[in-house]
Amino acid sequence: MYEKIVILDFGGQYAHLIASRIRREQVLAEIHQPDEVDLAFLESKNIKGIILSGGPQSVYDEGSAHCDPKIFNLGKPVLGICYGHQYMNQSLGGKVVPGHEKGKEFGRADLTHDNKCPLFKNIPTTSPFWMSHGDEVETMGNGFKGCGDTSLCMNAAAWHPEKKLFGIQFHPEVTHSEHGNQLLKNFLDICVVSRDWTIEKFYEEHQAKLKAEVGDRNIVLFVSGGVDSTVAFALLSKVLGPERVQGLFVDNGLLRQGEREYVEKAIKAIGTKLTVMDEADRFIGNLKGVHNPEEKRKIIGNTFIDVQKAFFAHNDLDKNTVLAQGTIYPDTIETGGTKNADTIKTHHNRVPEIQKMIDAGLVIEPLADLYKDEVRALGELMGLPHELVWRHPFPGPGLGVRILCAKKTTEDIFEQDVNAFKLQRNKKPFEILPLKSVGVQGDFRTYKHPGLITVDETDLGALEVLATKLINHYTDINRCVKILGHNYIGRVNSTKVIQSDVNNERVERLQRADHIVTTTMHKMGVYNDVWQFPVVLAPLSFNNTGKESIILRPIDSIDAMSATVGKLSWAFLNEVSTQILKDKSISAVFLDVTSKPPGTIEWE
Repeated sequence: MYEKIVILDFGGQYAHLIASRIRREQVLAEIHQPDEVDLAFLESKNIKGIILSGGPQSVYDEGSAHCDPKIFNLGKPVLGICYGHQYMNQSLGGKVVPGHEKGKEFGRADLTHDNKCPLFKNIPTTSPFWMSHGDEVETMGNGFKGCGDTSLCMNAAAWHPEKKLFGIQFHPEVTHSEHGNQLLKNFLDICVVSRDWTIEKFYEEHQAKLKAEVGDRNIVLFVSGGVDSTVAFALLSKVLGPERVQGLFVDNGLLRQGEREYVEKAIKAIGTKLTVMDEADRFIGNLKGVHNPEEKRKIIGNTFIDVQKAFFAHNDLDKNTVLAQGTIYPDTIETGGTKNADTIKTHHNRVPEIQKMIDAGLVIEPLADLYKDEVRALGELMGLPHELVWRHPFPGPGLGVRILCAKKTTEDIFEQDVNAFKLQRNKKPFEILPLKSVGVQGDFRTYKHPGLITVDETDLGALEVLATKLINHYTDINRCVKILGHNYIGRVNSTKVIQSDVNNERVERLQRADHIVTTTMHKMGVYNDVWQFPVVLAPLSFNNTGKESIILRPIDSIDAMSATVGKLSWAFLNEVSTQILKDKSISAVFLDVTSKPPGTIEWE
């Protein structure tokens, strides 16, 4: 029996990411609901430590997530992260309060510790860690000692030496906490746990689990050509045999340029059965007149269900066939897929129809507990081609969630002697663009305006830091952009948001811009320098020039749960912008300089 760490999931966006980080240290990690786990179970000798995750609620709210406070007397090391830090301190006599302006932090923050707590062994006295919180511990629990803080948050780290209880306000599990892995390693050392669990063992055990779950049923799996569905398809084919796994690729009219041909060639090259269905008219037709991002996602998800049902009926597939999906954990957690989690966005694999099928045992999700980096590791373990395993991620709903829509046309006219990009009327160092996008702040979904940074700065790292500071300070924005180029002439004297939905003309316009980005990355040899590069189409025109604007979103990440701005050269960005602006329907090109959090990777 493996020694392991138990994670109590309070609903934070990073709960399963903690497990992923622990597993990378070859330690088995299990996730349980805090109010359902049995205390006797936690007393088991093979459980060497407990981690309390973050969460979207406030610990002082009625009905907030909780666990049995007796866990703090088990004699096992406990690490509380964010909400877990607050809950532990409050449970032991401390006080948690709203952070107001000073205690709220989203993104990078420099933490200074006192070099006394073993949790910070081999970590520089001042180090950058990732914050995402709106509350803070004002008074520590009985027996706790403060051991670290940031400029905005006192008691950002505290510990109880006698009971080996540790609380931290930041997220060490997030990749961009520079010394987060070292901190988690230190906690594992404190737990004195064996490091004998590997991804290879997980793969072996998962095969048996899949065989038991599927039984003698056959599988139909939607494939997109992305790494998730490709690895899921390969895994099921290896475990069950290729004759029992039917791939279904749907051309939904929302693909990248040339994507259909690429997917057909790539999937068939790994020796799997694949059926291609042309359903572009159905998807585009169902999206006609739809503007709300969540409604678009749900329509796309439900249309996939309609296509699946039609395929089943046409091919006389019986009840002995079940649907499989390449869903990975970030897709479920951002949909509110765990008990205490907030909905960040509805993934197309989590619309109500799909959820009903999942609840009825009619859906298999072989990668549902994995993150993108683990999916890639599994793909390499199975011997899939490098170019398939390391393709940039592409959203299941396709370009449908990268085409922003507007219910009505609105126009803002400025006085001729005012530069709209340097407006001081709101006394803020940015201009608010008349659009909205999805973000994630303090484990909550936000839907706010982007801010247009106007400072003369070309260092992407500095712009990212500035964006984080602005978003932390101003409550009306959740991401920031900087202009790269434009087709309008002179100063901006008007901005217009144009009524629009998803249609073939706009899809083709975005396909052209997206293709320019992809081909230029390959041409300049920088494709592998970023993890993903969403290109977004927005119905935003300046000075009545063009119909749309393009937003470039290069990002660096490992697992999609956190991300920083992809640090590509200005030479590349300027080349891409210049090529895109040859299309005179484009009014301007912007660069998104927002980390995650507070901005999600996709704009919708």
